[in-house]
Amino acid sequence: MPNKSFSLTVSNQIKPFKKVINVDSDKSISIRSFLIGAISHNISEVKNVLESEDVYSCVDCLKKLGVKIKKVKPKHYLVYGKGLGSFYAKKNTVLNCGNSGTTARLLIGLLSTNPDIHVRIKGDHSLNKRSMGKLINLMSEFGTTFLPKNKTNFPLTLISSPIPLGFEYKAGVSAQLKSAVMLGGLNANGVTNIIEEKKSRDHTENMLLQNKKLIKIKKNKKGQNHIKIYGKEYLDPLKINVGGDPSSAAFFTALTLLTPDAKLKIKHVGLNPRRIGFYELLKKHGAKIKFKNVKRMNNEIIGDIEVQYSKLKAIKAGADYYVSATDEYPILFVIAGLTKGTSIFTGIEDLANKESNRIEEMRKVLVQIGIKCKSTKNEMKIFGASEIRNKNITIKVPNLGDHRICMSTTVLSLVTGIKADIKNFETVGTSSPSFLKIIKSLGGKFEIKKTS
Repeated sequence: MPNKSFSLTVSNQIKPFKKVINVDSDKSISIRSFLIGAISHNISEVKNVLESEDVYSCVDCLKKLGVKIKKVKPKHYLVYGKGLGSFYAKKNTVLNCGNSGTTARLLIGLLSTNPDIHVRIKGDHSLNKRSMGKLINLMSEFGTTFLPKNKTNFPLTLISSPIPLGFEYKAGVSAQLKSAVMLGGLNANGVTNIIEEKKSRDHTENMLLQNKKLIKIKKNKKGQNHIKIYGKEYLDPLKINVGGDPSSAAFFTALTLLTPDAKLKIKHVGLNPRRIGFYELLKKHGAKIKFKNVKRMNNEIIGDIEVQYSKLKAIKAGADYYVSATDEYPILFVIAGLTKGTSIFTGIEDLANKESNRIEEMRKVLVQIGIKCKSTKNEMKIFGASEIRNKNITIKVPNLGDHRICMSTTVLSLVTGIKADIKNFETVGTSSPSFLKIIKSLGGKFEIKKTS
């Protein structure tokens, strides 16, 4: 889709469909492949890359740091790595991470322990509003300086640590913070120890495990993962074939579950156990979802998802689901709104620091069509309705810069037939550039209106 700003109007209910699709490749793994390939030696090869704005932001930043990246053909790239500490940029070079929080946090991890780095880091309007306070505190443990002092959001100046030392970190729900510490630890002196008090995405570990000298993972007495990162080791090049993104697949799964007589097969999707909370949660509440042709590639689980229309029960999601279904909560709220009974989601306070406050913005969307919601900082209660009485309205989504809110509202509109007017829809290109193309292939109708 075009990069220029456009809004989307959806006004027709989707008809039943029976299809086989492929979704966009995994964004988390695509970005990590480039970042880790850049600090490995020799040439890393990455196939089936997600070609989205967030990934392009990552590639652009790496090129500014002296990394050669060559596109062989669509979705197939070579990364010419020169090893740890090989990034170089003139003083005050500006690195623009666009909308990509993953690029920003993980790249800062790598830059913090890379010698002689003095760069300015910024993002787009949405990323510049997000707090980087926790990340700044962590990287300061390596000896990294951020200016202006006490400022917690971009733009920021980063000055790398002259003598980075490994430290111990107790990791919570954020995979990005955990990854930033791991990547910083790769070029720090000594050992960086990470205790996983809460399990989060482990794509970084899986990629680093292709170099057994760098990383050791053992269980401690409490049964938590103790990750040891050994600094200053040699990184062999990567060979990665990226699977489909389970978060992108979730929106088409939801569309199928909520459309009577619909059936869908989604091929070659990443089914990492720490990424499938959305699917496990819904299966527990009556969803007909099956994983087929499951195999292991590059230390990741890949398979097909088969899904069909299901009569669901009201959803009860405790805090333990949050980490493995973070990106899917907006679409879970839509499913809950259209499922009879009271659904309760707890342990969700981190949703307030995403591209938008996703608790508040999804509550606003659902309230517009008469679905009652009660939200606090940490909980959302949705009083679901199996049928929506007032259909003669238009759901309005303002310019939020949040791809997940845009995608969730599209699904809500297609399932109910209630008209939706969604501003700033081009933001979906950051993670799921094929979203509208797939919606169209399933029979969904929409209109694009360019606004600039």
